[in-house]
Order: sequence, then structure tokens, then C-alpha cells
Amino acid sequence: MKREWMGLIVKREDGSEQVNYDDSSFPSYIYDGWIKPNVTWERVPHFHEDIEIVTVKTGSMAYSVNGKMIELNAGDTIFVNSNQIHYSIATKGEATYVIFIAHPDIINSSIAVEMQALVPILSNPKLSFLRFRELNENAKMINEIMMTLPDIRRDPFQITKKFFEIWEIILRQSTSYGMLEDTTEADIHSRTFKSMMHYIQENYQDIITLTDIAVSGNISSSLCNRLFHKFVGISPINYLIDFRVRKVAEYLRTTVLPLSEIAEMTGFNGTSYMSEMFKKTFGVPPRVYRKNWKEIQNENQGDGT
Repeated sequence: MKREWMGLIVKREDGSEQVNYDDSSFPSYIYDGWIKPNVTWERVPHFHEDIEIVTVKTGSMAYSVNGKMIELNAGDTIFVNSNQIHYSIATKGEATYVIFIAHPDIINSSIAVEMQALVPILSNPKLSFLRFRELNENAKMINEIMMTLPDIRRDPFQITKKFFEIWEIILRQSTSYGMLEDTTEADIHSRTFKSMMHYIQENYQDIITLTDIAVSGNISSSLCNRLFHKFVGISPINYLIDFRVRKVAEYLRTTVLPLSEIAEMTGFNGTSYMSEMFKKTFGVPPRVYRKNWKEIQNENQGDGT
């Protein structure tokens, strides 16, 4: 794991997340975590080839998956399939959870296993997520497995065993819901939206209009608006502003550049507007955010962590 990436969502050039695996030689990330409003990993739309599973321990939170909001309470679990556009949301103060992000290759032991057990899930655009409610029998089983993962997060053999058990539950739940039927209709808009996300991430420093974003996806401005509201719940321009704000936060954490220069580098028309938008997202002005971040870093260094 790279410590400088802790608490961040780091993206590749195509907009997908580069998961901060616990061990660079084994594609798995396990964390006994928490979420509350305005933390850096909340409300950041992203996708990755890995599957993502979250079990809520205390409190309440939510996930947005391809624009659908899923509420989660203590005891609930959500499975997010590979390459789905998703993000976590703090709903009622702080919530705690266990998260397991893993690449399907871990359990892809043969072509037979791939065709029988992986492809029906991973290649099914209808199956973007599964929610396991607390009272569901499968929810209880997957919850029990998830709670054991933090203790074995650096043991590839044990993680692989648990992953097979979890996947069997996912197959059973999917079958009971009648979801293992192939269709490509839902996938078309998903690919278009990812193209537009990529365009914004590559060009956020420049002046970008709604028309520019729509053209990057080869669709009309009205459909562009509808897709952004469907997948992330906000307009394309608000998504652009949010992306720029999070880039500002990245520069504040990693550089000593003046605010005027950061504003110019992130596509904002002036420091005042940048500061206004930043405070709306993170609750504090950029200078305070930078000061708080430095204090946290100094505390960690003092603890020897």
C-alpha cells in the first residue's frame, strides 16, 4: 500500500481508479474504515475492474451505483460489480464499515471456472450491484465473512479462500433474483458516460462547455445532462466543478503553490471563485484545509506512523 494514497481515490488516464492494494503483488484491498461528510473519499464517482464489497458495521451510509442510490444500514452489505460507476455517501453523520476491493483474477483459476462462475456476473450489464439486507440469510453469511477479512488482509491464501466463499453467495443471490440474463442495453449509456468522464479529467484545466462534454460522448446536450443526472446525480458542469475542486485539494496537500497558481492550474477563473467552490465541498477555505492537512501529517510523523 502507498501511504500517500491513503484516503484518496487515484485515477488513471481513462478515469478508472488505481486501487491502492495492500500488497503490490496481490490485487486486494481490505480496510476497516469509516465515513462522514466532506472526507476526501466521499462522493467521488469512479470505476475499476475490481469488484467492491462493503459491509456496514455501525450507522448508516449510501452508495450510488450507475446513478441508483442504495441506502445501507448496520448489517447491510453491497456488492458493486466490475467497471460500474459508483461512489459512497455519508448520510447521517459517521458510519463504520469493512470494505473489500479485489480483482476477479484472484479466483479465476481456470477457463471452466471463468465461464461457469465469473462471466455470468462480470459480463452482465443488468447486474451492476447486489444489496444484502440484514435480515436476509445470504446477508448474514457474507457479513460474517467480511468481518474476518481485516485480520487476514496480508494473507493471500486466506483471502482467496474467503473470496471463493463470497463469490458463491453472490452467485446464489443473483440466481434467486433471476439476474443472470444477458443484455447490452444498459451498457451503451455507461460507456458513453465513461467517455465524458474521461474527457473532463483530461481537459479540466481548460474552458469547457456543456456542448464540449456532450460532443466528447457523441450525444446531444440534453442527453448529456440526463446521463450525468442518472449516473452521478448532478449536472455535467457541476461534475466539472467538483472534479476541479478535488484537484485543488490534491495540490493543497502535495505542494506549496500559491492559491492563484492553483486556481489557474485547475481551470478556475480566479482565486475567489475557487475558494467559494472549495468551501462548498470541503466545508473550509483552501488555506484552512492546507493548514489542517499539514497538522495531520506532522502528527503522523511524530507518532512514527
